[in-house]
Amino acid sequence: MADTLKVLGQTAPADTNEATLYTVPEDTMTTVSSIVACNLTGNTPTFRVAVRPKGATVANEMYIYYDKAMAANDSIFIIIGLTLSDDDVVSVRSSANNEIAFSIFGVETS
Repeated sequence: MADTLKVLGQTAPADTNEATLYTVPEDTMTTVSSIVACNLTGNTPTFRVAVRPKGATVANEMYIYYDKAMAANDSIFIIIGLTLSDDDVVSVRSSANNEIAFSIFGVETS
């Protein structure tokens, strides 16, 4: 098995719907080391982060952040050791269009 350290995904959702930040590839295990939410504006939006096993539809028990408030022009660094298996999905949502950029970093093992 080979480990690949990488930027797993990045997105700046254009609307307030759930957006996929990262999907674990088939036959791969992933350890997420960090997730970053960056407020691109002077506004004070909120955000959500969910871990969806096998790409399931998001449900309340899947959230690891729910309506987390952000200060204007601030970033939040989530240092975490999420372990994911193939087809698991990390999704994000912002309370405002085009206001938060998300990045996810970690290691894929395949």
